[in-house]
Amino acid sequence: MSSFADSVDLAQIPTTRRLPMSAPNLFLIYVTDTERSTHFYADLLEIEPVFRSPFYVAFEVAEGVLFALWSRRREAVTPETPRLSEVGLMVPGSAAAIDELYGRWTTNGHRIVEDIHDDVFGRTFVIADPDGNLIRVSPID
Repeated sequence: MSSFADSVDLAQIPTTRRLPMSAPNLFLIYVTDTERSTHFYADLLEIEPVFRSPFYVAFEVAEGVLFALWSRRREAVTPETPRLSEVGLMVPGSAAAIDELYGRWTTNGHRIVEDIHDDVFGRTFVIADPDGNLIRVSPID
């Protein structure tokens, strides 16, 4: 059985700047269908992937920072698996910007997991991707 490193040349994934090894620079989520999830996140984040393969897709979300989808562990992605972490999208602007995004994503049919409300860090809500991975929207700290 080949490993992920055997199937993907990480040096081929473009980044504009390399971060120090001690800074997290890859955020990976498991998905069951890479193509479906790529479409979901490209639309949601309004960016295109910088790398695509049948089982791994990477988006550069900040200079030198990748957000990636991996379907090689699809057996671990089940509705019974609790989602204990969240992808965070910190939105610039006022609470109205978060309200506007909530309205747009609700209209687009995204599954709302936690309805919009004010919390200790400000206006927030949570949606789920097609596999149940959680995405929290909040203001910039």
